Amino acid sequence: MTDDDVLAEFRAADALLEGHFILSSGLRSPRYLQCARVLMDPRRGARLAEALAERLPADVRAAIQVVVSPAMGGVIAGQEMARALGVEAMFLERPTGTFELRRGFRLTPGQKVLMMEDVVTTGLSSREAIAAIAATGAETIAAAALVDRSNGSVDLGVPFHPLIRLDVPSYAADALPPELAAIPAIKPGSRAA
Repeated sequence: MTDDDVLAEFRAADALLEGHFILSSGLRSPRYLQCARVLMDPRRGARLAEALAERLPADVRAAIQVVVSPAMGGVIAGQEMARALGVEAMFLERPTGTFELRRGFRLTPGQKVLMMEDVVTTGLSSREAIAAIAATGAETIAAAALVDRSNGSVDLGVPFHPLIRLDVPSYAADALPPELAAIPAIKPGSRAA
Protein backbone atom coordinates (compact mmCIF):
# COMPACT_ATOMS: atom_id res chain seq x y z
CA MET A 1 0.00 0.00 0.00
CA THR A 2 1.50 3.31 -1.10
CA ASP A 3 1.08 6.65 0.67
CA ASP A 4 -1.44 7.61 -2.03
CA ASP A 5 -3.38 4.40 -1.32
CA VAL A 6 -3.44 5.21 2.41
CA LEU A 7 -4.65 8.76 1.79
CA ALA A 8 -7.28 7.40 -0.61
CA GLU A 9 -8.61 5.23 2.25
CA PHE A 10 -8.87 8.33 4.47
CA ARG A 11 -10.55 10.37 1.74
CA ALA A 12 -13.03 7.56 0.95
CA ALA A 13 -14.05 7.57 4.62
CA ASP A 14 -14.35 11.39 4.77
CA ALA A 15 -11.64 11.20 7.41
CA LEU A 16 -9.26 13.82 6.00
CA LEU A 17 -10.73 17.12 7.20
CA GLU A 18 -9.86 20.72 6.31
CA GLY A 19 -10.54 23.69 8.63
CA HIS A 20 -9.21 24.91 12.01
CA PHE A 21 -8.72 22.09 14.49
CA ILE A 22 -7.60 21.96 18.10
CA LEU A 23 -5.46 18.85 18.50
CA SER A 24 -5.32 16.82 21.73
CA SER A 25 -1.87 18.36 22.30
CA GLY A 26 -3.47 21.82 22.33
CA LEU A 27 -1.78 22.77 19.06
CA ARG A 28 -3.86 24.04 16.14
CA SER A 29 -3.88 22.65 12.61
CA PRO A 30 -5.55 23.32 9.24
CA ARG A 31 -5.93 19.57 8.56
CA TYR A 32 -7.18 16.76 10.76
CA LEU A 33 -7.23 13.01 10.30
CA GLN A 34 -10.29 11.52 11.96
CA CYS A 35 -9.04 7.96 12.37
CA ALA A 36 -12.31 6.91 13.99
CA ARG A 37 -13.99 7.47 10.62
CA VAL A 38 -11.40 5.51 8.66
CA LEU A 39 -11.60 2.66 11.20
CA MET A 40 -15.41 2.46 11.35
CA ASP A 41 -15.27 0.14 8.31
CA PRO A 42 -13.63 -3.04 9.65
CA ARG A 43 -12.46 -4.04 6.17
CA ARG A 44 -10.69 -0.71 5.74
CA GLY A 45 -9.18 -0.94 9.23
CA ALA A 46 -7.96 -4.46 8.45
CA ARG A 47 -6.37 -3.33 5.17
CA LEU A 48 -4.52 -0.49 6.89
CA ALA A 49 -3.33 -2.65 9.79
CA GLU A 50 -2.20 -5.44 7.48
CA ALA A 51 -0.24 -2.94 5.37
CA LEU A 52 1.43 -1.58 8.50
CA ALA A 53 2.17 -5.07 9.87
CA GLU A 54 3.89 -5.94 6.59
CA ARG A 55 6.13 -2.88 6.94
CA LEU A 56 7.40 -3.85 10.40
CA PRO A 57 10.88 -5.39 10.33
CA ALA A 58 10.60 -9.20 10.33
CA ASP A 59 12.48 -9.57 13.63
CA VAL A 60 10.18 -7.08 15.36
CA ARG A 61 7.07 -8.70 13.89
CA ALA A 62 8.23 -12.14 15.08
CA ALA A 63 9.03 -10.91 18.62
CA ILE A 64 5.73 -9.11 19.37
CA GLN A 65 3.65 -11.00 21.92
CA VAL A 66 0.89 -8.45 22.51
CA VAL A 67 -0.33 -5.11 21.17
CA VAL A 68 -1.18 -2.39 23.70
CA SER A 69 -2.83 0.86 22.74
CA PRO A 70 -3.97 3.96 24.60
CA ALA A 71 -7.71 4.57 24.83
CA MET A 72 -9.60 6.08 23.22
CA GLY A 73 -8.17 6.67 19.77
CA GLY A 74 -5.81 3.71 19.66
CA VAL A 75 -8.26 0.98 20.68
CA ILE A 76 -9.54 0.00 17.24
CA ALA A 77 -6.15 0.51 15.58
CA GLY A 78 -4.60 -1.71 18.26
CA GLN A 79 -7.25 -4.40 17.82
CA GLU A 80 -6.75 -4.46 14.04
CA MET A 81 -2.97 -4.55 14.40
CA ALA A 82 -3.21 -7.44 16.87
CA ARG A 83 -5.44 -9.30 14.42
CA ALA A 84 -2.93 -8.69 11.60
CA LEU A 85 -0.09 -9.98 13.80
CA GLY A 86 -2.05 -12.89 15.30
CA VAL A 87 -1.57 -11.76 18.93
CA GLU A 88 -3.80 -10.39 21.70
CA ALA A 89 -4.75 -6.73 22.08
CA MET A 90 -5.13 -4.71 25.27
CA PHE A 91 -5.69 -1.04 25.93
CA LEU A 92 -4.70 1.49 28.57
CA GLU A 93 -7.18 3.90 30.16
CA ARG A 94 -6.84 7.12 32.18
CA PRO A 95 -9.46 6.83 34.94
CA THR A 96 -7.49 9.21 37.17
CA GLY A 97 -5.43 11.00 34.51
CA THR A 98 -2.61 8.43 34.27
CA PHE A 99 -2.59 5.46 31.90
CA GLU A 100 -3.19 2.07 33.48
CA LEU A 101 -4.39 -1.39 32.49
CA ARG A 102 -7.91 -2.18 33.71
CA ARG A 103 -10.67 -4.68 32.89
CA GLY A 104 -8.50 -7.61 33.92
CA PHE A 105 -5.77 -6.85 31.36
CA ARG A 106 -2.33 -7.92 32.59
CA LEU A 107 1.15 -7.81 31.13
CA THR A 108 3.90 -10.05 32.45
CA PRO A 109 7.50 -9.03 33.14
CA GLY A 110 9.58 -9.36 29.99
CA GLN A 111 6.55 -9.65 27.68
CA LYS A 112 7.32 -8.05 24.29
CA VAL A 113 4.85 -5.30 23.41
CA LEU A 114 4.02 -3.28 20.32
CA MET A 115 2.47 0.03 21.43
CA MET A 116 -0.05 1.00 18.74
CA GLU A 117 -1.60 4.44 18.16
CA ASP A 118 -3.93 5.83 15.55
CA VAL A 119 -2.18 9.22 15.10
CA VAL A 120 1.02 10.55 16.70
CA THR A 121 1.53 14.32 16.77
CA THR A 122 3.71 15.29 19.74
CA GLY A 123 4.19 11.74 21.06
CA LEU A 124 3.12 12.67 24.59
CA SER A 125 0.35 10.05 24.85
CA SER A 126 2.61 7.44 23.26
CA ARG A 127 5.42 8.11 25.73
CA GLU A 128 2.94 7.98 28.62
CA ALA A 129 1.59 4.65 27.31
CA ILE A 130 5.13 3.25 26.97
CA ALA A 131 5.88 4.32 30.56
CA ALA A 132 2.72 2.56 31.79
CA ILE A 133 3.76 -0.60 29.93
CA ALA A 134 7.25 -0.40 31.47
CA ALA A 135 5.72 -0.07 34.94
CA THR A 136 4.29 -3.59 34.53
CA GLY A 137 7.73 -5.03 33.74
CA ALA A 138 6.79 -5.66 30.10
CA GLU A 139 9.02 -4.28 27.33
CA THR A 140 7.85 -2.05 24.50
CA ILE A 141 10.04 -3.20 21.63
CA ALA A 142 8.48 -0.84 19.07
CA ALA A 143 5.70 1.65 18.54
CA ALA A 144 3.49 1.95 15.48
CA ALA A 145 0.76 4.28 14.27
CA LEU A 146 -1.44 4.64 11.26
CA VAL A 147 -0.28 8.25 10.89
CA ASP A 148 2.80 10.16 12.01
CA ARG A 149 1.95 13.84 11.82
CA SER A 150 4.89 14.98 13.96
CA ASN A 151 6.71 16.30 10.89
CA GLY A 152 9.47 13.79 11.65
CA SER A 153 10.24 15.24 15.07
CA VAL A 154 8.80 12.63 17.44
CA ASP A 155 11.10 10.53 19.63
CA LEU A 156 9.29 7.79 21.52
CA GLY A 157 12.42 6.14 22.93
CA VAL A 158 11.71 2.99 20.89
CA PRO A 159 11.71 2.32 17.13
CA PHE A 160 8.64 3.97 15.60
CA HIS A 161 6.89 2.59 12.51
CA PRO A 162 4.05 4.68 11.04
CA LEU A 163 2.00 3.57 8.04
CA ILE A 164 2.21 7.10 6.62
CA ARG A 165 3.99 10.32 7.53
CA LEU A 166 1.80 13.34 6.93
CA ASP A 167 3.55 16.68 7.21
CA VAL A 168 0.88 19.14 8.28
CA PRO A 169 1.79 22.36 10.04
CA SER A 170 0.63 22.87 13.59
CA TYR A 171 0.69 26.07 15.59
CA ALA A 172 0.42 27.32 19.14
CA ALA A 173 -2.93 29.01 19.75
CA ASP A 174 -1.20 32.39 20.11
CA ALA A 175 0.84 32.00 16.91
CA LEU A 176 -1.78 31.25 14.26
CA PRO A 177 -1.38 32.41 10.68
CA PRO A 178 -4.13 34.93 9.77
CA GLU A 179 -5.95 32.55 7.41
CA LEU A 180 -6.28 29.95 10.19
CA ALA A 181 -7.18 32.52 12.87
CA ALA A 182 -10.08 33.64 10.66
CA ILE A 183 -11.75 30.22 10.90
CA PRO A 184 -13.59 29.11 14.07
CA ALA A 185 -11.67 26.34 15.85
CA ILE A 186 -13.26 22.97 16.56
CA LYS A 187 -12.07 20.10 18.79
CA PRO A 188 -12.76 16.89 16.86
CA GLY A 189 -10.77 14.41 18.99
CA SER A 190 -11.70 12.26 21.96
CA ARG A 191 -10.22 14.46 24.72
CA ALA A 192 -11.68 17.71 25.98
CA ALA A 193 -9.82 20.87 25.02
